[in-house]
Amino acid sequence: MIDLQRIKQRFSIIGNSNGLLRALEVAVQVAPTDLSVLITGESGTGKEVFPQVIHQFSARKHGPYIAVNCGAIPEGTIDSELFGHEKGSFTGATESRKGYFEGADGGTIFLDEVAELPLSTQVRLLRVLETGEFMRVGSSKAQKTNVRVIAATNVNLIAAIQENKFREDLYYRLNTVPITMLPLRDRVEDIYLLFRKFASDFAEKYRMPAIVLSNEARRMLENYKWRGNIRQLKNVTEQISVIEENREISTETLSNYLPDYTEVKLPALYKGIDEHTFSSEREILYKVLFEMKSDMNDLKKLVFDLMQKRPGETIEPDNVRLIQQLYHSSSIDANQNNENGRIVDNLSKNTRRIVDAEEFVEESLSLGDKEVELIKKALERHKGKRKMAARELGISERTLYRKLKEHDLE
Repeated sequence: MIDLQRIKQRFSIIGNSNGLLRALEVAVQVAPTDLSVLITGESGTGKEVFPQVIHQFSARKHGPYIAVNCGAIPEGTIDSELFGHEKGSFTGATESRKGYFEGADGGTIFLDEVAELPLSTQVRLLRVLETGEFMRVGSSKAQKTNVRVIAATNVNLIAAIQENKFREDLYYRLNTVPITMLPLRDRVEDIYLLFRKFASDFAEKYRMPAIVLSNEARRMLENYKWRGNIRQLKNVTEQISVIEENREISTETLSNYLPDYTEVKLPALYKGIDEHTFSSEREILYKVLFEMKSDMNDLKKLVFDLMQKRPGETIEPDNVRLIQQLYHSSSIDANQNNENGRIVDNLSKNTRRIVDAEEFVEESLSLGDKEVELIKKALERHKGKRKMAARELGISERTLYRKLKEHDLE
C-alpha cells in the first residue's frame, strides 16, 4: 500500500486532486523499474519534482541524480555537455571532459525541456536509450553507461513530430511510461491549499503575519485561470505578502495582482497549409525585403524627378500623391504651383547634403545584416532581456542565444 500522504510531505507536494494523486501513484509504481519516463504538462506545473520522487524510490537512489535543462544549453555545446569531449576536438577544448551521461552512470538523468534538443543530439540520445552506448565529441570510441532517463516537456511532441522538429522513434523510446501534470485550473481544489502554504512560507521568510483571504477573494482565486500555474500563484502570493500592509486581502486588492484574462479569446481558425503559406522564417524575410526594395525604388524615382525640377516648375500629380502618402500631408495640391515651387526650392537647397542618392537608396539586402539589425532592435526595445526579445522575434530563447554567438553580439 503506497502511503501518498507521507510521500507528499517528504517532497513538499501540496494538493489532493485526483489528477495529482494519480500522477504521484504512477511515479512511485514505476520507480523500481528502469523504464524511461516522459512527464508532460504546462510550464509551472511542478514537473521537476517527480523525477526526484522516481529516483528516490528506485534502486538507483544511492547513485547520482543529474538534472539538465536542455533549453538553457546553446546548440553548439549541448553534445559536449551531455556526452563529453576529447582534448582538441574543437576550439577551446584544452582538455578532455566527462559529459552528464558519463557522470550519471549508475544513477538517473533528468532531461528537462527535452523538445529543445537539436535533431543531431536526438540521434545520440536515441542510441543511449537503445544500446546504452555513447561517444564523446571528437572520439571514435564507444563507451557504455547505465543511466535511467527521465524527460519532461511543455511542448506537444506529437505536433513537433509532424513539424519534423522531434524524432518519432525517440518519442516512443522516452514515452515508455507517460505521466501527465494537470494545469492548476484543472486542480481547483488545490489552489487555496497552495496559497495558504505559500503565504505561511513567506510570512516566516519576511517575519510578518501571514496574509488571509476574504471568502469572496478566495472564490476569485479559485476561479482564476492561472496561465502560469503554480509558479504564477507563488509569485502573486509573495507580491501580496510583501506589499500589502493590510493582511486580510479583499477581492479589490487581489484583482490588482491578477492580469486580466477575462476578455473573450476566440479560437483561431486553421485552414491548413497551402501554396501561399510560408514554410520558414527565411521566406518571410525575403518577402519583406522585396517589398522594401519596391518601396525604395518608388522613392528613388520621386527624388530623381524632384531634383530635375527648377524652382517654379510643376510637380507631376502622381508624385504629389506619393509625397502625400510618404508624409501624411493633405496640404499639397497638384494645382498649387506656389506650394510646389516651395517644395522644389527646399529640395534644391538640400541637394548638396545628398552625397550619393543612389548609394543611400541601395541599402544592404543581406539576410545576415537584416537578422542582426532585427536582433539588436528587439534587445534594445526590451533593455537586453533575451526572453522578451526572443518572444517578439518569434524564436526560442535558445535560438536567440545561438544567433548572438553566431553574429558575435555578446
